[in-house]
Amino acid sequence: MTPETPHSSGTEREFPWWLAAAAAIGALILWNIATDEVYARILATLSRGIGMTAFVTVTAFVLAAALGLLLAVCVLSGSVILRQTARFYIEIIRGVPMLVLLFYIAFVAAPALVAGWNAIAEPLGLAPMQTRDLSLMWRAILALTIGYSAFIAEVFRAGIQSVDAGQIEAAKALGLSGWQRFRLIVFPQAIRTILPPLGNDFIALIKDSALVSVLGVADITQLGKIYAAGSFRFFETYNVVAFLYLVMTVGLSLALRAFEARMRRRRN
Repeated sequence: MTPETPHSSGTEREFPWWLAAAAAIGALILWNIATDEVYARILATLSRGIGMTAFVTVTAFVLAAALGLLLAVCVLSGSVILRQTARFYIEIIRGVPMLVLLFYIAFVAAPALVAGWNAIAEPLGLAPMQTRDLSLMWRAILALTIGYSAFIAEVFRAGIQSVDAGQIEAAKALGLSGWQRFRLIVFPQAIRTILPPLGNDFIALIKDSALVSVLGVADITQLGKIYAAGSFRFFETYNVVAFLYLVMTVGLSLALRAFEARMRRRRN
């Protein structure tokens, strides 16, 4: 008997025991929330941070995806200057830990950005800015945008390069411009390769959004830190914090797997 490959039908039919175990743990926490006043109070407190976590994650991801697509196009362009500049950005940013990048953007780049604006605004008669005018939330979003754009750029690059070169040559022969080739031929095919890893990056960004708590942004993690420090209920508080993140990440992960399976069925 030969062993089954990871993508074999036997593996696909395997019962997801890990999901059953996770669901059991989630059910236990939900039971505690429903029956224990402490857990219920913690959830009521942390639920105020869900909106902030969602806003930071979605905003940073949309901006990072737009910047990542631009970087990927630059990497694949015919200009050596654009290629090398984009590659420099991608490699440097990917090499910096996200937490370090967060501190750098918040406390080094943001003041420099405000100083640059004031240098331009003063001769033009525009209102100057103070560093405090740039909120810590937006500094955090900017840092996550810059950090994830480098990883997303590689996702877009790989997806674009997966398109058959013969189709691009045929589009050139038909007289389509570079933008038309990209919009009508390349991107519609590349997006099917891009979407699954792009979804994984979105899930990773949800988890990394917890880093904004170091700047005092009132997300789920920050509210949990404050509540635990004031009540000394560290065990219960961080159980609920982990539960909320797991609901978001595991739920999206399952949705992404279902989407990938649907795409495979369409291809077949």
